[in-house]
Amino acid sequence: MNNIQITHCDGVKTVEINSIQFSGKRKIDWDSVEKYLKRYIGQHYQIDETDDMVYIGSDFPDEYANSKYSAKAFGTIGKAKANVAQAIPELIQTATNIIYRPNFDSKHNRDAANGWFRCTIRFTLPVMDDKGNTVGKNYFRGRMIIRCTFENRLYLYDIIDIKKEM
Repeated sequence: MNNIQITHCDGVKTVEINSIQFSGKRKIDWDSVEKYLKRYIGQHYQIDETDDMVYIGSDFPDEYANSKYSAKAFGTIGKAKANVAQAIPELIQTATNIIYRPNFDSKHNRDAANGWFRCTIRFTLPVMDDKGNTVGKNYFRGRMIIRCTFENRLYLYDIIDIKKEM
């Protein structure tokens, strides 16, 4: 079985991640997540819904791993955010419900001069028993944040608002 695949769950594209790359009972090793994400720098991926290209800039790994949201992400949500890093291309591809918001924060006047896009993403992660066997899967929904530069180029910024779905 492939580690990552796109499926249709209740008519919605869902990214299924079939392995746990980052685990920890209490704390996520965000430095390892940041190092892992650096492999995406310079790449670009297309959103199926809009055909827009989303680029991965050199600021993405640091923002993703060290954002206020990541610092507060513990337990299941922290583990979900860390492990969804394995599926960045597929998440961009399957992003839906894309909503534009202008930039109101002066600290982002350069990197997000033409505002922000927020998209819905859906993914699953395996549930493992004490012996490392897969015993089920957890379903999650989150928001992908994409910044729009002065040149109208889209760059992935972060993934936030991750919620476990029933």
